[in-house]
Amino acid sequence: MSDPAAEPLKLIALDAEDLSVISAHLQDAVLKRGDIAYRPAEKRFALALRRFDWEGAAQGQKRRRLAALHFERVTAARSSKVAAGDVVLSLLAVTFAETDGPAGEVTLHFADGAAIRLDVECIEAQMKDLGPIWEAVATPAHPDAG
Repeated sequence: MSDPAAEPLKLIALDAEDLSVISAHLQDAVLKRGDIAYRPAEKRFALALRRFDWEGAAQGQKRRRLAALHFERVTAARSSKVAAGDVVLSLLAVTFAETDGPAGEVTLHFADGAAIRLDVECIEAQMKDLGPIWEAVATPAHPDAG
């Protein structure tokens, strides 16, 4: 019997609701600054991530997989508190705020207050698993702040 959670995931976002689904699958994904690329001439922003497999976690598995996320129709990209070098960034959420419908700002929220904000003409994003699955050291946890 095959493991449905092991099947590669491919998601497309064309609105804020779609983007929230991608955000849920990428919660706790990790990456480094070198995994991020902005191509202004192509209006494309892309990153490679090692996402935690939340579908597999529901079946008692702890694993990560390599995935890519890219946004089209990006007119600007800026970052805040994103450290250079080999510092590991942990993605918490991807959100969208409309500014002049359908244009708006996509924000990638990372742990410790780091963020990347993209000005987009509209939401046009794709997330795709790229390959291997490996055992994770631990299941990410978010203790209550209180």
